[in-house]
Amino acid sequence: MNNELIKGTLILSFATVVIRILGSIFRIPLQNIAGDEVVGIFSLVYPVYMVILTLSVAGIPVAISKMISEANTLGKKGEIYKIYKSALFLSLIFGFTSFLLIMVFSDHIVRLMGGESVRLSLIIVSITLLIAPYMAVYRGYFQGFENMNPTAVSQMLEQFIRVLFILIIANVMVKRGYEPDMISGGIMISSFVGAGLSLLYLRYLFFVSPLKPKKEVEFRFADFLQMSKRILYISLPICIGAITMALINFVDSFTIPVSLIHSGFSEKDIPYLYGIYGRGIALVQIANFFSSSIVLPLIPLISKSIAQQDWNKVSTLTEKTHYYVHLISWPTGFGMFALTLPINLAFFKDLQGSDMLAVFHLSAVFMSLTLLGTGILQGMNKEKLAAQIIVSSVLLKIATNFLFIKWLGLLGAAYSTLFVYFVIFVVNSYFIWKVKSFVFWRKQNNSIVFASLVMAGVVGIPTLLLNISDWSRMGTLLYLLGSLAAAVIVYAIVLLLTKGISKEDLKEMPIVNKLIGKMDLRGKS
Repeated sequence: MNNELIKGTLILSFATVVIRILGSIFRIPLQNIAGDEVVGIFSLVYPVYMVILTLSVAGIPVAISKMISEANTLGKKGEIYKIYKSALFLSLIFGFTSFLLIMVFSDHIVRLMGGESVRLSLIIVSITLLIAPYMAVYRGYFQGFENMNPTAVSQMLEQFIRVLFILIIANVMVKRGYEPDMISGGIMISSFVGAGLSLLYLRYLFFVSPLKPKKEVEFRFADFLQMSKRILYISLPICIGAITMALINFVDSFTIPVSLIHSGFSEKDIPYLYGIYGRGIALVQIANFFSSSIVLPLIPLISKSIAQQDWNKVSTLTEKTHYYVHLISWPTGFGMFALTLPINLAFFKDLQGSDMLAVFHLSAVFMSLTLLGTGILQGMNKEKLAAQIIVSSVLLKIATNFLFIKWLGLLGAAYSTLFVYFVIFVVNSYFIWKVKSFVFWRKQNNSIVFASLVMAGVVGIPTLLLNISDWSRMGTLLYLLGSLAAAVIVYAIVLLLTKGISKEDLKEMPIVNKLIGKMDLRGKS
Protein backbone atom coordinates (compact mmCIF):
# COMPACT_ATOMS: atom_id res chain seq x y z
CA MET A 1 0.00 0.00 0.00
CA ASN A 2 1.59 3.33 -1.06
CA ASN A 3 1.84 6.43 1.11
CA GLU A 4 -0.86 8.30 -0.83
CA LEU A 5 -3.35 5.48 -0.30
CA ILE A 6 -2.52 5.31 3.42
CA LYS A 7 -2.92 9.08 3.70
CA GLY A 8 -6.20 8.97 1.76
CA THR A 9 -7.55 6.13 3.91
CA LEU A 10 -6.78 8.10 7.08
CA ILE A 11 -8.56 11.16 5.63
CA LEU A 12 -11.56 9.00 4.75
CA SER A 13 -11.62 7.58 8.30
CA PHE A 14 -11.49 11.11 9.75
CA ALA A 15 -14.35 12.15 7.45
CA THR A 16 -16.41 9.19 8.67
CA VAL A 17 -15.86 10.25 12.29
CA VAL A 18 -16.92 13.86 11.55
CA ILE A 19 -20.01 12.68 9.67
CA ARG A 20 -21.05 10.38 12.51
CA ILE A 21 -20.72 13.14 15.09
CA LEU A 22 -22.74 15.63 13.04
CA GLY A 23 -25.31 13.00 12.10
CA SER A 24 -25.92 12.17 15.75
CA ILE A 25 -25.70 15.47 17.58
CA PHE A 26 -27.74 17.78 15.30
CA ARG A 27 -31.04 16.31 16.57
CA ILE A 28 -30.51 18.01 19.93
CA PRO A 29 -30.47 21.62 18.63
CA LEU A 30 -33.21 20.70 16.14
CA GLN A 31 -35.44 19.57 19.02
CA ASN A 32 -34.61 22.74 20.94
CA ILE A 33 -35.55 24.91 17.95
CA ALA A 34 -38.55 23.10 16.48
CA GLY A 35 -39.81 20.75 19.20
CA ASP A 36 -40.49 17.04 19.54
CA GLU A 37 -43.18 16.86 16.85
CA VAL A 38 -40.83 18.05 14.10
CA VAL A 39 -38.09 15.71 15.32
CA GLY A 40 -40.69 12.94 15.39
CA ILE A 41 -41.68 13.45 11.74
CA PHE A 42 -38.01 13.67 10.76
CA SER A 43 -37.19 10.49 12.71
CA LEU A 44 -40.08 8.65 11.08
CA VAL A 45 -39.20 9.60 7.50
CA TYR A 46 -35.41 9.62 7.47
CA PRO A 47 -34.85 5.87 8.10
CA VAL A 48 -37.13 5.08 5.14
CA TYR A 49 -35.12 7.42 2.93
CA MET A 50 -31.82 5.98 4.20
CA VAL A 51 -32.81 2.38 3.45
CA ILE A 52 -33.90 3.26 -0.08
CA LEU A 53 -30.78 5.40 -0.54
CA THR A 54 -28.60 2.51 0.65
CA LEU A 55 -30.27 0.20 -1.84
CA SER A 56 -29.63 2.75 -4.58
CA VAL A 57 -26.09 3.78 -3.68
CA ALA A 58 -24.31 1.35 -1.32
CA GLY A 59 -21.78 -0.79 -3.09
CA ILE A 60 -21.57 1.32 -6.25
CA PRO A 61 -18.43 3.29 -5.22
CA VAL A 62 -16.69 0.11 -4.07
CA ALA A 63 -17.66 -1.82 -7.22
CA ILE A 64 -16.58 0.98 -9.55
CA SER A 65 -13.31 1.55 -7.69
CA LYS A 66 -12.48 -2.17 -7.82
CA MET A 67 -13.21 -2.44 -11.56
CA ILE A 68 -11.35 0.77 -12.45
CA SER A 69 -8.36 -0.22 -10.34
CA GLU A 70 -8.12 -3.58 -12.11
CA ALA A 71 -8.53 -2.00 -15.57
CA ASN A 72 -5.93 0.67 -14.77
CA THR A 73 -3.44 -1.95 -13.56
CA LEU A 74 -3.86 -3.89 -16.81
CA GLY A 75 -3.59 -0.70 -18.90
CA LYS A 76 -7.12 -1.03 -20.31
CA LYS A 77 -7.92 2.67 -20.70
CA GLY A 78 -10.87 2.01 -22.99
CA GLU A 79 -12.47 -0.23 -20.40
CA ILE A 80 -12.24 2.54 -17.79
CA TYR A 81 -14.34 4.76 -20.06
CA LYS A 82 -16.94 1.99 -20.46
CA ILE A 83 -17.08 1.42 -16.68
CA TYR A 84 -17.56 5.14 -16.09
CA LYS A 85 -20.33 5.55 -18.68
CA SER A 86 -22.14 2.37 -17.59
CA ALA A 87 -22.04 3.42 -13.94
CA LEU A 88 -23.50 6.84 -14.79
CA PHE A 89 -26.44 5.34 -16.69
CA LEU A 90 -26.97 2.70 -14.01
CA SER A 91 -27.00 5.34 -11.27
CA LEU A 92 -29.58 7.39 -13.13
CA ILE A 93 -31.79 4.30 -13.49
CA PHE A 94 -31.42 3.50 -9.78
CA GLY A 95 -32.14 7.05 -8.70
CA PHE A 96 -35.18 7.56 -10.91
CA THR A 97 -36.61 4.12 -10.05
CA SER A 98 -36.22 4.73 -6.31
CA PHE A 99 -37.85 8.15 -6.57
CA LEU A 100 -40.68 6.74 -8.68
CA LEU A 101 -41.33 3.90 -6.23
CA ILE A 102 -41.77 6.36 -3.35
CA MET A 103 -44.09 8.54 -5.44
CA VAL A 104 -46.23 5.60 -6.59
CA PHE A 105 -46.51 4.00 -3.15
CA SER A 106 -46.52 7.19 -1.10
CA ASP A 107 -50.15 6.74 -0.01
CA HIS A 108 -49.40 3.29 1.41
CA ILE A 109 -46.15 4.42 3.02
CA VAL A 110 -47.80 7.45 4.64
CA ARG A 111 -50.66 5.33 5.97
CA LEU A 112 -48.24 2.84 7.55
CA MET A 113 -46.15 5.61 9.10
CA GLY A 114 -49.01 7.11 11.04
CA GLY A 115 -50.74 9.68 8.84
CA GLU A 116 -50.58 12.68 6.52
CA SER A 117 -48.12 14.62 8.65
CA VAL A 118 -45.19 12.73 7.10
CA ARG A 119 -46.25 13.05 3.43
CA LEU A 120 -44.54 16.35 2.59
CA SER A 121 -41.27 15.31 4.25
CA LEU A 122 -41.27 11.97 2.45
CA ILE A 123 -41.83 13.54 -0.97
CA ILE A 124 -39.23 16.29 -0.54
CA VAL A 125 -36.47 14.04 0.79
CA SER A 126 -37.09 11.48 -1.98
CA ILE A 127 -36.02 14.08 -4.57
CA THR A 128 -32.45 13.61 -3.30
CA LEU A 129 -32.57 10.07 -4.70
CA LEU A 130 -32.40 11.56 -8.21
CA ILE A 131 -28.84 12.79 -7.65
CA ALA A 132 -27.33 10.73 -4.80
CA PRO A 133 -26.53 7.60 -6.90
CA TYR A 134 -25.06 9.85 -9.63
CA MET A 135 -22.81 11.46 -7.02
CA ALA A 136 -21.65 8.03 -5.80
CA VAL A 137 -20.21 7.25 -9.24
CA TYR A 138 -17.68 10.07 -9.00
CA ARG A 139 -16.64 9.01 -5.51
CA GLY A 140 -16.04 5.48 -6.74
CA TYR A 141 -14.19 6.72 -9.81
CA PHE A 142 -11.57 8.62 -7.80
CA GLN A 143 -11.24 5.74 -5.32
CA GLY A 144 -10.39 3.47 -8.26
CA PHE A 145 -7.24 5.56 -8.75
CA GLU A 146 -6.47 5.33 -4.99
CA ASN A 147 -7.48 8.97 -4.48
CA MET A 148 -9.68 9.05 -1.35
CA ASN A 149 -9.59 12.82 -0.84
CA PRO A 150 -12.56 13.71 -3.12
CA THR A 151 -14.77 11.16 -1.35
CA ALA A 152 -13.75 12.36 2.13
CA VAL A 153 -14.12 16.06 1.34
CA SER A 154 -17.42 15.62 -0.52
CA GLN A 155 -18.90 13.56 2.33
CA MET A 156 -17.95 16.16 4.94
CA LEU A 157 -19.21 18.97 2.68
CA GLU A 158 -22.52 17.18 2.18
CA GLN A 159 -23.02 16.60 5.91
CA PHE A 160 -21.96 20.10 6.99
CA ILE A 161 -24.30 21.73 4.45
CA ARG A 162 -27.15 19.37 5.38
CA VAL A 163 -26.90 20.05 9.11
CA LEU A 164 -26.40 23.79 8.59
CA PHE A 165 -29.46 24.09 6.36
CA ILE A 166 -31.55 21.93 8.72
CA LEU A 167 -30.93 24.29 11.62
CA ILE A 168 -31.27 27.51 9.57
CA ILE A 169 -34.50 26.42 7.85
CA ALA A 170 -35.98 25.15 11.13
CA ASN A 171 -35.16 28.41 12.89
CA VAL A 172 -36.66 30.57 10.11
CA MET A 173 -39.83 28.50 9.73
CA VAL A 174 -40.47 28.29 13.48
CA LYS A 175 -40.18 32.08 13.80
CA ARG A 176 -42.68 32.49 10.93
CA GLY A 177 -45.18 30.19 12.65
CA TYR A 178 -45.30 27.24 10.24
CA GLU A 179 -46.94 23.99 11.31
CA PRO A 180 -44.68 21.03 12.30
CA ASP A 181 -45.36 19.04 9.12
CA MET A 182 -44.36 22.06 6.99
CA ILE A 183 -41.22 22.66 9.07
CA SER A 184 -40.20 19.02 8.77
CA GLY A 185 -40.78 19.16 5.02
CA GLY A 186 -38.71 22.34 4.83
CA ILE A 187 -35.72 20.89 6.62
CA MET A 188 -35.74 17.88 4.29
CA ILE A 189 -34.65 20.27 1.52
CA SER A 190 -31.26 20.24 3.24
CA SER A 191 -30.56 16.68 2.03
CA PHE A 192 -31.00 17.73 -1.60
CA VAL A 193 -28.90 20.88 -1.12
CA GLY A 194 -26.09 18.97 0.60
CA ALA A 195 -26.02 16.23 -2.03
CA GLY A 196 -26.30 18.78 -4.85
CA LEU A 197 -23.33 20.88 -3.69
CA SER A 198 -21.31 17.73 -3.08
CA LEU A 199 -22.07 16.58 -6.63
CA LEU A 200 -21.02 19.95 -8.08
CA TYR A 201 -17.75 19.73 -6.17
CA LEU A 202 -17.06 16.21 -7.45
CA ARG A 203 -18.01 17.12 -11.02
CA TYR A 204 -15.61 20.08 -10.96
CA LEU A 205 -12.76 17.91 -9.68
CA PHE A 206 -13.53 15.29 -12.30
CA PHE A 207 -13.47 17.67 -15.26
CA VAL A 208 -10.18 19.34 -14.23
CA SER A 209 -8.55 16.05 -13.24
CA PRO A 210 -5.95 14.30 -15.42
CA LEU A 211 -7.71 11.08 -14.44
CA LYS A 212 -10.75 11.97 -16.57
CA PRO A 213 -11.24 9.10 -19.06
CA LYS A 214 -10.76 9.73 -22.76
CA LYS A 215 -13.22 8.44 -25.32
CA GLU A 216 -10.89 6.00 -27.05
CA VAL A 217 -13.62 3.48 -27.96
CA GLU A 218 -17.30 3.57 -28.91
CA PHE A 219 -19.70 2.94 -26.06
CA ARG A 220 -22.51 0.58 -27.07
CA PHE A 221 -25.59 -0.82 -25.35
CA ALA A 222 -23.88 -4.22 -25.16
CA ASP A 223 -21.05 -2.61 -23.21
CA PHE A 224 -23.57 -1.12 -20.80
CA LEU A 225 -25.17 -4.52 -20.18
CA GLN A 226 -21.82 -6.23 -19.66
CA MET A 227 -20.43 -3.61 -17.27
CA SER A 228 -23.72 -3.23 -15.39
CA LYS A 229 -23.79 -6.95 -14.64
CA ARG A 230 -20.28 -6.75 -13.21
CA ILE A 231 -21.13 -3.66 -11.13
CA LEU A 232 -24.26 -5.30 -9.73
CA TYR A 233 -22.45 -8.57 -9.04
CA ILE A 234 -19.87 -6.76 -6.90
CA SER A 235 -22.15 -4.15 -5.31
CA LEU A 236 -25.20 -6.21 -4.27
CA PRO A 237 -23.48 -8.21 -1.46
CA ILE A 238 -21.97 -4.95 -0.15
CA CYS A 239 -25.39 -3.33 -0.32
CA ILE A 240 -27.00 -6.14 1.69
CA GLY A 241 -24.28 -5.83 4.33
CA ALA A 242 -24.68 -2.04 4.52
CA ILE A 243 -28.47 -2.05 4.80
CA THR A 244 -28.92 -4.52 7.63
CA MET A 245 -28.32 -2.19 10.61
CA ALA A 246 -30.45 0.55 9.05
CA LEU A 247 -33.36 -1.88 8.87
CA ILE A 248 -33.93 -1.78 12.63
CA ASN A 249 -34.60 1.97 12.52
CA PHE A 250 -36.61 1.40 9.33
CA VAL A 251 -39.03 -1.06 10.95
CA ASP A 252 -39.45 1.30 13.92
CA SER A 253 -40.79 3.94 11.51
CA PHE A 254 -43.64 1.61 10.58
CA THR A 255 -44.29 -0.66 13.55
CA ILE A 256 -44.20 1.94 16.34
CA PRO A 257 -46.89 4.23 14.78
CA VAL A 258 -49.12 1.24 13.96
CA SER A 259 -48.65 -0.22 17.44
CA LEU A 260 -49.40 3.11 19.13
CA ILE A 261 -52.58 3.58 17.08
CA HIS A 262 -53.71 0.06 18.00
CA SER A 263 -53.02 0.95 21.64
CA GLY A 264 -55.51 3.83 21.49
CA PHE A 265 -53.44 6.83 20.38
CA SER A 266 -54.60 8.98 17.46
CA GLU A 267 -52.65 9.80 14.28
CA LYS A 268 -52.10 13.34 15.58
CA ASP A 269 -50.25 11.96 18.62
CA ILE A 270 -47.72 9.96 16.56
CA PRO A 271 -45.24 12.70 15.50
CA TYR A 272 -44.96 14.04 19.06
CA LEU A 273 -44.58 10.58 20.61
CA TYR A 274 -42.02 9.55 18.02
CA GLY A 275 -40.16 12.78 18.71
CA ILE A 276 -39.86 11.72 22.35
CA TYR A 277 -38.62 8.34 21.13
CA GLY A 278 -36.14 10.15 18.87
CA ARG A 279 -34.45 11.65 21.94
CA GLY A 280 -33.22 8.18 22.84
CA ILE A 281 -32.00 7.50 19.30
CA ALA A 282 -29.92 10.70 19.27
CA LEU A 283 -28.29 10.13 22.67
CA VAL A 284 -27.51 6.46 22.09
CA GLN A 285 -25.91 7.22 18.71
CA ILE A 286 -23.58 9.70 20.42
CA ALA A 287 -22.73 7.16 23.14
CA ASN A 288 -22.00 4.43 20.57
CA PHE A 289 -19.74 6.69 18.56
CA PHE A 290 -17.12 6.91 21.31
CA SER A 291 -17.00 3.18 22.01
CA SER A 292 -16.96 2.15 18.34
CA SER A 293 -14.24 4.68 17.49
CA ILE A 294 -11.83 3.11 19.97
CA VAL A 295 -12.00 -0.31 18.31
CA LEU A 296 -12.31 0.91 14.71
CA PRO A 297 -8.57 0.70 13.94
CA LEU A 298 -8.40 -2.89 15.29
CA ILE A 299 -11.08 -4.53 13.10
CA PRO A 300 -9.10 -4.60 9.79
CA LEU A 301 -6.28 -6.44 11.62
CA ILE A 302 -8.61 -9.40 12.07
CA SER A 303 -9.08 -9.77 8.29
CA LYS A 304 -5.32 -9.53 7.78
CA SER A 305 -4.62 -12.14 10.49
CA ILE A 306 -7.12 -14.57 8.96
CA ALA A 307 -5.54 -14.09 5.54
CA GLN A 308 -2.17 -14.97 7.15
CA GLN A 309 -3.75 -17.95 8.98
CA ASP A 310 -2.57 -16.45 12.28
CA TRP A 311 -5.44 -17.78 14.37
CA ASN A 312 -3.82 -17.02 17.72
CA LYS A 313 -3.72 -13.36 16.76
CA VAL A 314 -7.37 -13.54 15.64
CA SER A 315 -8.33 -14.86 19.08
CA THR A 316 -6.21 -12.24 20.86
CA LEU A 317 -7.64 -9.38 18.80
CA THR A 318 -11.20 -10.60 19.34
CA GLU A 319 -10.71 -10.72 23.11
CA LYS A 320 -8.98 -7.34 23.19
CA THR A 321 -11.61 -5.54 21.13
CA HIS A 322 -14.37 -7.01 23.30
CA TYR A 323 -12.51 -5.91 26.43
CA TYR A 324 -12.11 -2.34 25.16
CA VAL A 325 -15.79 -2.03 24.30
CA HIS A 326 -16.80 -3.46 27.69
CA LEU A 327 -14.43 -0.94 29.27
CA ILE A 328 -16.22 1.97 27.59
CA SER A 329 -19.80 0.80 27.05
CA TRP A 330 -20.71 -0.32 30.60
CA PRO A 331 -19.80 2.97 32.32
CA THR A 332 -21.33 4.91 29.42
CA GLY A 333 -24.62 3.02 29.61
CA PHE A 334 -24.86 2.96 33.42
CA GLY A 335 -23.68 6.56 33.72
CA MET A 336 -26.25 7.84 31.24
CA PHE A 337 -28.92 5.72 32.97
CA ALA A 338 -28.06 7.29 36.35
CA LEU A 339 -28.07 10.81 34.89
CA THR A 340 -31.17 10.38 32.71
CA LEU A 341 -33.12 13.23 34.35
CA PRO A 342 -30.47 15.97 34.09
CA ILE A 343 -29.50 14.78 30.56
CA ASN A 344 -33.12 15.02 29.41
CA LEU A 345 -33.65 18.46 30.93
CA ALA A 346 -30.29 19.90 29.81
CA PHE A 347 -30.53 18.68 26.20
CA PHE A 348 -34.29 18.62 25.51
CA LYS A 349 -35.69 21.30 27.87
CA ASP A 350 -38.08 19.02 29.82
CA LEU A 351 -38.37 15.60 31.47
CA GLN A 352 -40.81 14.03 29.01
CA GLY A 353 -40.07 10.38 28.26
CA SER A 354 -37.39 10.04 30.96
CA ASP A 355 -38.38 6.44 31.71
CA MET A 356 -38.05 5.56 28.02
CA LEU A 357 -34.68 7.35 27.86
CA ALA A 358 -33.41 5.40 30.88
CA VAL A 359 -34.08 2.09 29.11
CA PHE A 360 -32.49 3.42 25.92
CA HIS A 361 -29.37 4.35 27.88
CA LEU A 362 -29.01 0.78 29.13
CA SER A 363 -29.36 -0.52 25.58
CA ALA A 364 -26.29 1.54 24.60
CA VAL A 365 -24.13 -1.20 26.16
CA PHE A 366 -25.46 -3.92 23.86
CA MET A 367 -25.66 -1.65 20.82
CA SER A 368 -21.92 -1.05 21.14
CA LEU A 369 -21.24 -4.77 21.55
CA THR A 370 -23.51 -5.53 18.59
CA LEU A 371 -21.61 -3.11 16.35
CA LEU A 372 -18.38 -4.75 17.43
CA GLY A 373 -19.65 -8.30 16.89
CA THR A 374 -20.97 -7.47 13.43
CA GLY A 375 -17.66 -5.84 12.53
CA ILE A 376 -15.66 -8.85 13.73
CA LEU A 377 -17.84 -11.27 11.75
CA GLN A 378 -17.29 -9.14 8.66
CA GLY A 379 -13.56 -9.11 9.38
CA MET A 380 -13.73 -12.92 9.57
CA ASN A 381 -15.24 -12.99 6.05
CA LYS A 382 -18.65 -13.91 7.46
CA GLU A 383 -20.52 -10.99 5.89
CA LYS A 384 -23.51 -13.10 4.86
CA LEU A 385 -23.85 -14.60 8.32
CA ALA A 386 -23.67 -11.13 9.90
CA ALA A 387 -26.38 -9.93 7.53
CA GLN A 388 -28.57 -12.97 8.26
CA ILE A 389 -28.30 -12.33 12.00
CA ILE A 390 -29.37 -8.70 11.61
CA VAL A 391 -32.22 -9.55 9.23
CA SER A 392 -33.47 -12.14 11.75
CA SER A 393 -33.21 -9.52 14.48
CA VAL A 394 -35.32 -7.16 12.39
CA LEU A 395 -38.11 -9.75 12.41
CA LEU A 396 -37.67 -10.06 16.17
CA LYS A 397 -37.86 -6.26 16.48
CA ILE A 398 -41.15 -6.21 14.57
CA ALA A 399 -42.67 -8.86 16.84
CA THR A 400 -41.42 -7.35 20.11
CA ASN A 401 -42.47 -3.83 19.08
CA PHE A 402 -46.06 -4.94 18.62
CA LEU A 403 -46.03 -7.01 21.81
CA PHE A 404 -44.20 -4.64 24.17
CA ILE A 405 -45.95 -1.45 22.97
CA LYS A 406 -49.29 -3.16 23.52
CA TRP A 407 -48.26 -3.76 27.14
CA LEU A 408 -46.24 -0.65 27.96
CA GLY A 409 -46.92 2.01 25.31
CA LEU A 410 -43.93 3.98 24.02
CA LEU A 411 -41.79 2.59 26.85
CA GLY A 412 -42.28 -0.84 25.27
CA ALA A 413 -40.46 0.28 22.12
CA ALA A 414 -37.38 1.10 24.23
CA TYR A 415 -37.55 -2.30 25.96
CA SER A 416 -37.85 -3.93 22.53
CA THR A 417 -34.65 -2.15 21.43
CA LEU A 418 -32.81 -3.28 24.58
CA PHE A 419 -33.97 -6.88 24.19
CA VAL A 420 -33.16 -7.15 20.45
CA TYR A 421 -29.64 -5.74 20.77
CA PHE A 422 -28.95 -8.07 23.70
CA VAL A 423 -30.02 -11.04 21.55
CA ILE A 424 -27.85 -9.90 18.62
CA PHE A 425 -24.86 -9.54 20.96
CA VAL A 426 -25.30 -13.10 22.29
CA VAL A 427 -25.81 -14.62 18.82
CA ASN A 428 -22.86 -12.69 17.33
CA SER A 429 -20.62 -13.84 20.18
CA TYR A 430 -21.65 -17.47 19.69
CA PHE A 431 -20.79 -17.49 15.98
CA ILE A 432 -17.52 -15.61 16.54
CA TRP A 433 -16.62 -18.27 19.12
CA LYS A 434 -17.46 -21.01 16.59
CA VAL A 435 -15.02 -19.51 14.06
CA LYS A 436 -12.28 -19.09 16.66
CA SER A 437 -12.77 -19.77 20.37
CA PHE A 438 -12.09 -16.84 22.65
CA VAL A 439 -12.69 -15.90 26.28
CA PHE A 440 -16.26 -14.62 26.27
CA TRP A 441 -16.11 -12.98 29.69
CA ARG A 442 -12.81 -11.98 31.30
CA LYS A 443 -12.33 -11.56 35.07
CA GLN A 444 -11.65 -7.90 34.43
CA ASN A 445 -15.20 -7.52 33.11
CA ASN A 446 -16.52 -8.18 36.62
CA SER A 447 -14.49 -5.21 37.82
CA ILE A 448 -15.74 -3.09 34.92
CA VAL A 449 -19.39 -3.80 35.73
CA PHE A 450 -18.82 -3.33 39.47
CA ALA A 451 -16.99 -0.02 38.94
CA SER A 452 -19.77 1.13 36.61
CA LEU A 453 -22.45 0.29 39.19
CA VAL A 454 -20.57 2.12 41.97
CA MET A 455 -20.09 5.14 39.72
CA ALA A 456 -23.78 5.09 38.70
CA GLY A 457 -24.82 4.99 42.35
CA VAL A 458 -22.57 7.90 43.31
CA VAL A 459 -23.86 10.23 40.56
CA GLY A 460 -27.38 8.82 40.28
CA ILE A 461 -28.69 8.77 43.84
CA PRO A 462 -28.49 12.58 44.27
CA THR A 463 -30.70 13.05 41.18
CA LEU A 464 -33.45 11.07 42.94
CA LEU A 465 -33.20 13.22 46.07
CA LEU A 466 -33.17 16.60 44.30
CA ASN A 467 -36.15 18.29 42.63
CA ILE A 468 -34.51 18.62 39.21
CA SER A 469 -37.74 19.57 37.41
CA ASP A 470 -37.52 23.09 38.90
CA TRP A 471 -33.94 23.70 37.75
CA SER A 472 -32.90 26.00 34.90
CA ARG A 473 -31.24 24.44 31.86
CA MET A 474 -27.95 26.22 32.59
CA GLY A 475 -27.96 25.01 36.18
CA THR A 476 -28.78 21.49 35.02
CA LEU A 477 -25.97 21.57 32.46
CA LEU A 478 -23.45 22.70 35.10
CA TYR A 479 -24.65 19.93 37.42
CA LEU A 480 -24.31 17.46 34.55
CA LEU A 481 -20.73 18.54 33.82
CA GLY A 482 -19.82 18.22 37.50
CA SER A 483 -21.45 14.79 37.70
CA LEU A 484 -19.59 13.69 34.57
CA ALA A 485 -16.24 14.68 36.10
CA ALA A 486 -17.14 12.85 39.32
CA ALA A 487 -18.25 9.79 37.34
CA VAL A 488 -14.94 9.56 35.48
CA ILE A 489 -12.92 9.89 38.70
CA VAL A 490 -15.00 7.34 40.66
CA TYR A 491 -15.01 4.84 37.78
CA ALA A 492 -11.23 5.12 37.30
CA ILE A 493 -10.46 4.73 41.01
CA VAL A 494 -12.72 1.69 41.52
CA LEU A 495 -11.47 0.15 38.27
CA LEU A 496 -7.83 0.47 39.35
CA LEU A 497 -8.53 -0.75 42.90
CA THR A 498 -10.32 -3.86 41.62
CA LYS A 499 -7.66 -4.46 38.92
CA GLY A 500 -10.12 -4.03 36.09
CA ILE A 501 -7.40 -2.42 33.97
CA SER A 502 -3.63 -2.55 33.86
CA LYS A 503 -0.93 -0.32 32.42
CA GLU A 504 -0.33 -2.94 29.73
CA ASP A 505 -3.99 -2.71 28.68
CA LEU A 506 -3.77 1.07 28.50
CA LYS A 507 -0.63 0.89 26.37
CA GLU A 508 -2.44 -1.24 23.78
CA MET A 509 -5.34 1.21 23.38
CA PRO A 510 -5.23 3.67 20.46
CA ILE A 511 -4.58 7.31 21.51
CA VAL A 512 -4.14 6.39 25.18
CA ASN A 513 -0.89 4.55 24.41
CA LYS A 514 0.62 7.77 23.04
CA LEU A 515 -0.27 9.66 26.21
CA ILE A 516 1.36 6.98 28.39
CA GLY A 517 4.42 7.00 26.13
CA LYS A 518 4.81 10.75 26.63
CA MET A 519 4.39 10.37 30.40
CA ASP A 520 7.05 7.64 30.48
CA LEU A 521 9.45 9.84 28.53
CA ARG A 522 8.91 12.72 30.96
CA GLY A 523 9.51 10.37 33.88
CA LYS A 524 12.86 9.24 32.45
CA SER A 525 14.04 12.77 31.66
